[in-house]
Amino acid sequence: MTSGPRARPPIDRDPLDPARLPDRVEVLAEAGSTNALLAARAREGAASGAVLVTEHQTAGRGRLDRVWETPARSALTFSVVQWPDLSAAMWPWIPLATGCAVHAALAATVPGLGLKWPNDVLVEGRKVAGILVERVETPRGPAAIIGIGLNVSTTRDELPVDNATSLALELGHAPDRTDLLIALLATLDETLSRLAGDPDSLRTSYAAACVTLGREVRVEMPAGEPISGRASAIDPGGQLVVETATGQTKVGAGDVTHVR
Repeated sequence: MTSGPRARPPIDRDPLDPARLPDRVEVLAEAGSTNALLAARAREGAASGAVLVTEHQTAGRGRLDRVWETPARSALTFSVVQWPDLSAAMWPWIPLATGCAVHAALAATVPGLGLKWPNDVLVEGRKVAGILVERVETPRGPAAIIGIGLNVSTTRDELPVDNATSLALELGHAPDRTDLLIALLATLDETLSRLAGDPDSLRTSYAAACVTLGREVRVEMPAGEPISGRASAIDPGGQLVVETATGQTKVGAGDVTHVR
């Protein structure tokens, strides 16, 4: 039996263990977009690693300007600001690394978990989490605003599309969102450290979790005709390598559909 709206506790600090939720985390009752709010704070000098969480996001955005809709307290919706010590060529890996972090936090308890290139988190083909990373120019240099939206207790009727899901639907219960937040922040910190210090191992981990590889895909390109073929690899720049009838194509941005 899944959790309904009345069974959704807030994200909160434990009065018996105040250190359970780090001081860098701020929780808002409602926000339009945590990415937009944190981007503004980054321009004003917010500390690296600052986290903004909202219980109810009313104007959330996904990749390609899609709307990410969640009822109050049904999802874990938050953003983190980082000033990555990365070359420009490695910035496209930040969304992929974030997907790896979500996968690492959930894989032990969620069967059938996988990553769809570049960073959708799926359970047996159903989307359970989305990621939006935005580059923001600030007085101290470019900042990465890393936004994560994870469906936790969302019911079937509350999901915006048929191919979405939630942890409650997959597991039969909704995990504690505060526990999930703590786990995700830990794996995100570890994964971003690997991206800066050992990118080859991160690339290997991503490829192992990516369910797009080896599949026939159709990619809707931002400009030009769609391409179809077999997804064969992730290149060092984070691009998806697609083997088509006319040769090899590398995709840096596009909307991928797994062809059954």
